[in-house]
Amino acid sequence: TMQSSGHRFRDVEHHPLLDNDSYDSSSSSSEADMAERVWFIRDGCGMVCAIMTWLLVVYADFVVTFVMLLPSKDFWYSVINGVLFNCLAVLALSSHLRTMLTDPGAVPKGNATKEYMDNLQLKPGEVIYKCPKCCSIKPERAHHCSICKRCIRKMDHHCPWVNNCVGEKNQRFFVLFTMYIALISAHALVLCGFQFFSCVRGQWTECSDFSPPVTVILMIFLCLEGFLFLTFTAVMFGTQIHSICNDETEIERLKSEKPTWERRLRWEGMKSVFGGQPSLLWINPFAGFRIRRLLLRGKKGGPEFSV
Repeated sequence: TMQSSGHRFRDVEHHPLLDNDSYDSSSSSSEADMAERVWFIRDGCGMVCAIMTWLLVVYADFVVTFVMLLPSKDFWYSVINGVLFNCLAVLALSSHLRTMLTDPGAVPKGNATKEYMDNLQLKPGEVIYKCPKCCSIKPERAHHCSICKRCIRKMDHHCPWVNNCVGEKNQRFFVLFTMYIALISAHALVLCGFQFFSCVRGQWTECSDFSPPVTVILMIFLCLEGFLFLTFTAVMFGTQIHSICNDETEIERLKSEKPTWERRLRWEGMKSVFGGQPSLLWINPFAGFRIRRLLLRGKKGGPEFSV
């Protein structure tokens, strides 16, 4: 534990300068170094779950496209539903990637140094919080993640399906991910219903290029997957929107933490997470993505920022 005549560390209070992005000016070199590398968590369970998510979406796309739509005799039915489903799948997987590869709001490790403390210009006897696990000065509303091994600002929870924490900087992408997965799941279930009805009314050998037993098995698995994904992501989407509107993270709710911050109004909370006034950019996972910056990262040789 660090100690000086002008300030001291405790595990209960926070210095106001540590809130939000206020520490960035005194740790600009550390933050700039992070910005030049791709954020990625080397967690075995998380990586397996992330790969499973992609495989399940690809499986759903395969069944919808090759089992149900391409054999259909209705051209426009196949085209419209095929384009819609694949667009939603691309948006869902893009949101997943942005959630997984975006720094959720990690506090720089080991910033509890004398130089950093001097920059804060603390008053004598003022109390701040130091995380004993990652040796960083923790901003208000930050929590330590044992998997990421970092303190995350406004940490909501750690989600293995995106192999990352959901925090201040990537919550928007996580909300979009749950929304688009729920939409493609509902779309797949509706298409399965129409396909079963069509096959029962007509000939099973004519409604699909696959044999009837294979067709039934593939569609049953898709129905189970769609139902489970729809239930899970719809509940998660609703929970996230509720948390954003109440300006309260899931950890704060579970711990029944009394707010020491001034809560935003519901609409202000939405604008804070999604950025600015309502527009189509709110539902666009590509917003803010810079290909040139990604290429520059590769040229500078930063392989990945793993914790």
